[in-house]
Amino acid sequence: MILEQIARDTEIRVTQQKKKVPLQTVKKAAYKMETETGFPFEKVLAKDGLSFICEVKKASPSKGIIAQEFPYLDIAKEYEAAGADAISCLTEPKYFLGCDSYLEEIAKNVKIPVLRKDFVVEEYQIYEAKTLGASAVLLICSLIEPVLLKRYIQVCDTLGISALVETHDEKEISHAVWAGARVIGVNNRNLRDFSVDVGNSTRLRALAPKEVLFVAESGIKGPEDIVRLKENKVNAVLIGETLMKSRDKKKMLTYLKGEETSNEQ
Repeated sequence: MILEQIARDTEIRVTQQKKKVPLQTVKKAAYKMETETGFPFEKVLAKDGLSFICEVKKASPSKGIIAQEFPYLDIAKEYEAAGADAISCLTEPKYFLGCDSYLEEIAKNVKIPVLRKDFVVEEYQIYEAKTLGASAVLLICSLIEPVLLKRYIQVCDTLGISALVETHDEKEISHAVWAGARVIGVNNRNLRDFSVDVGNSTRLRALAPKEVLFVAESGIKGPEDIVRLKENKVNAVLIGETLMKSRDKKKMLTYLKGEETSNEQ
């Protein structure tokens, strides 16, 4: 399965990176940074109305190259100017053609929180995310055992960064809640067969405590999806491909918010 393959390749990547920058070095660097942050990622998700996390992504395993031209910093700035509440930046290099430097540069040049979107398989990557300037990291339930997930969330807390805990089903929602997740996401795309069902988010929202911030990820195409998710008490949406494939990202985001029509439909 593709998810397991990505995880295996990530383990190899992290092992190689630790040879260049040892765990104690990156950990020390992370704790030298501001840890009393107030968790800005969670703050923007908790605001009234639906929050929009806009993704900077060049490629994906299901779609291949999404953006041949990839001025990642310009895209991030365009999202911010268009009213995005946060930015998600892919850093996984093999399957998504991401890069740590993309995130680092974006975080330095925008004022809204930035999520490191990668496949965390080791604590090392959380410290690394902090040093890159991330305000949040993605933790995927299906890749992390519950006890370890709890540990990783605690590490995030000590660093002042948020954990977006990604789930796919009822069991993983239960694990996320047990581990103390304050932000739970549901990936509407099944990474095993790439099928998409936005209804997955609406069905699973009822299983998470009301005080937990809830994010719908992937498969969101139009304002009708946004309305449906908002009606079901979803706090935020993470949108990647729909925005990345749009010629006018500001206009597309406005369209998704239901504020105007789009000639790209």
